[in-house]
Amino acid sequence: MVERPEPVRDLDWDAKRARAFTDGVADIYEELLTRLRDLPVSRGWGVQEVRDAVAIPVPDEPMPEDEILEYLRTMTFDYSGYLGHPRFYAYISGAGTVPGAAADLLASGLNMNTGGWRLAPSGTEIELAFTRWFAQQIFGLPVGSGGALTSGGAMANFIALKVARDAKAGWDIRKDGVGAGPALGLYVSTETHIVSIRGADMLGIGSGNVRKVAVDDGYRIRVDELRAAIAEDRAAGIHPIAVVANGGTVSTGVVDPLEEIADVCRDEDLWFHVDAAYGGPAMLADDLRPLFAGIERADSVAFDPHKWLYTPQSGGCVVVRDMELMRRAFDVDYVAYVVKDEEHTDWGIDLGRNSPNFSRGFWALKVWVSLLAHGRTAYGRRISHDAALARYLGARAEESDEFELMTPVGLSITCFRYVPADLSASGARAGEPDRDAYLDLLNNRLMTEIQLDGRVYCSNAVLGESFCLRSCIVNYRTEAEDMDALLDVASELGAKLDVELRPQALR
Repeated sequence: MVERPEPVRDLDWDAKRARAFTDGVADIYEELLTRLRDLPVSRGWGVQEVRDAVAIPVPDEPMPEDEILEYLRTMTFDYSGYLGHPRFYAYISGAGTVPGAAADLLASGLNMNTGGWRLAPSGTEIELAFTRWFAQQIFGLPVGSGGALTSGGAMANFIALKVARDAKAGWDIRKDGVGAGPALGLYVSTETHIVSIRGADMLGIGSGNVRKVAVDDGYRIRVDELRAAIAEDRAAGIHPIAVVANGGTVSTGVVDPLEEIADVCRDEDLWFHVDAAYGGPAMLADDLRPLFAGIERADSVAFDPHKWLYTPQSGGCVVVRDMELMRRAFDVDYVAYVVKDEEHTDWGIDLGRNSPNFSRGFWALKVWVSLLAHGRTAYGRRISHDAALARYLGARAEESDEFELMTPVGLSITCFRYVPADLSASGARAGEPDRDAYLDLLNNRLMTEIQLDGRVYCSNAVLGESFCLRSCIVNYRTEAEDMDALLDVASELGAKLDVELRPQALR
């Protein structure tokens, strides 16, 4: 008789033990929420200091749970950056919703795989409901549109460009490859995020076949230059396939002229994709929605819930006008170990067949629960408020003798720079030939000092050849006093750096 193996239950924690441990983690989270505003946004760590503290040896035997909790508490309060801090306004990083964090715990505990409907029936239907709602109710795409959750905006844009490539190449590019036809052309602006160019590289289009079209003084793509680039490529034997329009650029928050770009794509039979990774959720705000007129004509849109829906990292989303084209871009005829009996089951869509990932976590739950907990109206009101705070910061910078607003505020992004009063546009040394080069140096150092200081945290933009400070508000905790604090800290540190750095010729 075959001997039955004895049970091995080392990893199988019972419910009481699991509850005790998760309660300990929840205590740390509660403490974080309680202390967050009083904590420094960041610290001036060095890589070795952090590595020595957190990259501890993996033990042969279990570490006691109280020691693990103490380790997690130390990691949280001594070696973590706080992107949810009300005075973090760098890059484009949402604050992380509280309902989303709790939902993420449940999603991890359920451990469903939304690659297959039978493995995640509720997870699949929630993801489909979210993507259809955003595609149809928010962006105005027709019935039949929908999409998929992804790891972030890079993958969302990549998936959209894959669908565009396969739909517009003109031959069976999945089977025969990119070498079976002419070179393909992709069109972006000089302000488009690098992920679309990287996507062209990964898709075999080649970064050299991405045309970076010039922008106007407001950093919007020049449609006349776009038309000219397409015509030039056609004459050279290149086959244009798609245009990537910006639905909120990362540097300035500008939305391209979507209606005009849609007309170009219609006239030229090109795929119309909108990279709205940052700006897409702004359509929930009544006052910002008109900026996106024409997005309803898009073939695909990428947007990131972890940006302006504030949900926890990470979560991007791509929606397409015709889901059948998305299925054709990724589906395979047969997977031997995944048999689906259509006759005897009533299972739904396997999302693993519509995107690159066969295995997919329950990414949608934190987004869906956040929407359920707050509601569409509150989201629209808060997103509108973020934009109002950015305009407030811009107005404060304009009225100050120490700052210059570098471009009009776009969505919730404000670009400005510190300028000592005598070097301002109206100052005594405004015409000095080395002024602009020095201001670039000064503000570059100032950004670093602000980030190391820890009281506030902004990032930068380079507009033309000018280096400036940049604030992007996608944080429901940020208020007007936090905008004031940014200018106060920038003024204080800027004045100290000016004493240290100013060349003798400008003194």
